Amino acid sequence: MANLTSAPVIEAKSSPVAGPERRIPVPAAPERLGSLDAFRGFVMLWIIGGEGLMAGLASLGHNRVIEAVVYEVNHSPWQGLRFYDCIWPSFMLMVGVSVPLSIAKRSLTQTYQQQLAHAAKRALVLFLLGSVRESVLLGSPYLIELSSALQPIAIAYFVAVLVARKSWRFQAGLGAAILAAYALVLAFIRAPGIAAGSYTLNHNLVHWVDIALLGQTHWDRWPYAEESWGTVLSTIPTISTTLLGLLIGELLMSARSKKAKATFIGGIGLGCLAIGYGTSFVVPVVMKMWTASYGLMSAGCACLMLLVFYWVIDIRGYRKWAFPLTVIGMNAIFIYVFTSLVHLDVIIDVFTREVARFLPTAKMLFQQVMVLAVEWCILFWMYKRRIFLKA
Repeated sequence: MANLTSAPVIEAKSSPVAGPERRIPVPAAPERLGSLDAFRGFVMLWIIGGEGLMAGLASLGHNRVIEAVVYEVNHSPWQGLRFYDCIWPSFMLMVGVSVPLSIAKRSLTQTYQQQLAHAAKRALVLFLLGSVRESVLLGSPYLIELSSALQPIAIAYFVAVLVARKSWRFQAGLGAAILAAYALVLAFIRAPGIAAGSYTLNHNLVHWVDIALLGQTHWDRWPYAEESWGTVLSTIPTISTTLLGLLIGELLMSARSKKAKATFIGGIGLGCLAIGYGTSFVVPVVMKMWTASYGLMSAGCACLMLLVFYWVIDIRGYRKWAFPLTVIGMNAIFIYVFTSLVHLDVIIDVFTREVARFLPTAKMLFQQVMVLAVEWCILFWMYKRRIFLKA
């Protein structure tokens, strides 16, 4: 990673005004972090079709390995932690990692006020994209989304930008304080008919606040009544994961060696996992409430996954294999919104349904392969033309 403190220099010629020959530092934009793009693409792959692809493979017949993967690429019904439960926190972490990289690049041409204005605009666009996704999903206009990451990402991103110029101690302290305060609120504040410290499905403080602020009607719409996603309160602790990503992003831009950076990331990941696991004996691991134990354990898993990509791509230099993932990762917001609004499986089914006549068990697999292929081709077309849609 380029070190901003070791900026390139140019020679200035001596002149009566400038005096003797001197060296003037010229700031350089940080080099793009290949592992971050690939990691983002890997995570997004499961959202846009990887889950369906595994289900299609499972439909061919009994296979313990495939069935185990299918189990992991579905959310835990309530308590527990599966791979799919770590996707949202991974995005929250990556948003934080990207903030110092983006700020360093924009600092070359923008003032601090201009950077804040850009961040506010981007956060607003992300928030409204969440509203559009929610409205299309439920078939009527809704401002607040309940089960998607876009609006929490918008809020956490703007908070990360606001504190990006603070010391790492302030950032770490703020992240820890937010998570601890949220845990204490759930543990000691009761609601009408709900005891303090309740983590029961549809009978907890997070659920009660959502009903009070968003209304029973919105909550009763599919899929919220069945899956019990939290919204208002549970958005707050997501900020902690993004602030952790902010700290990692600043670490990656430091003058430390890449191996030292990898060691730090691995230590952070293992530390979060250990603390989260210990906490889980008191506070259950519940993604849809974003409990403290879940926040810590999922952040730890996200750190370790990032570490793998960073080690393989940016330290060992193995980049070519990750190109298909990079194509997805560099337009992650576009493909996420696109697949939410345009259901390619319905369109592709027109051309693949005949497969069921000859290979009925392979229909789902064939359809999912075709959906992923079309999605990737769209992204590749955008990549080749350097069309990168960002909020």
